[in-house]
Amino acid sequence: MAAKTGLPLQMFGRRLVHLRSSVTSQNMSALRLFSTEKQPEEAATTEQKATEASPEVEKLTKELAAAKEQNAELLDKYKRSLADSENMRNRLNKQISDAKIFGIQSFCKDLLEVADTLGHATQAVPKEKLSGNADLKNLYEGLSMTRASLLQVFKRHGLEPLDPINQKFDPNQHEALFQKEDKTVEANTVVEVTKLGYKLHERCIRPALVGVSKC
Repeated sequence: MAAKTGLPLQMFGRRLVHLRSSVTSQNMSALRLFSTEKQPEEAATTEQKATEASPEVEKLTKELAAAKEQNAELLDKYKRSLADSENMRNRLNKQISDAKIFGIQSFCKDLLEVADTLGHATQAVPKEKLSGNADLKNLYEGLSMTRASLLQVFKRHGLEPLDPINQKFDPNQHEALFQKEDKTVEANTVVEVTKLGYKLHERCIRPALVGVSKC
């Protein structure tokens, strides 16, 4: 009786083991199928996210490029502004310096007429009569000393005479009144000075009136 009872139990156990194996196999298959189905879904989700993020990345890239261009433009304007400011500062400094140096130019021009008058006065005195006329000699010496003193004042303030005799004619410093034939010098050489010129700190404020040679 016990043997008969054990046989059905063994058969039941075998069927149970077989059933468990079958269920396990089905579950594994289902898991594999689920895993296989899930991978494309995840890939699709990742691709979708990348597609959604792409317009925003493109927008940010364009904004960055625009910001860089604007920055370069502003930097160029800043550099140009600095250069303009520096140039203006240099021009103002030069104008201030020139005003200090050449501020007396008009006054000097007026004094030049005084110097010319004194020069003409000393030249008009007959030299041969100086020894026999003490008053005339004193007058001549006084005029000469006054003119020499005035020229010293001119020099102290940067005003110097231009006497271009035997020099090449320079239209920037000389004014030709006439031409004179002279074969002893080259053409366009100053052979006669009728009125001295003057320059103030290397700037010609009155050209010398001259006669120029011609061949």
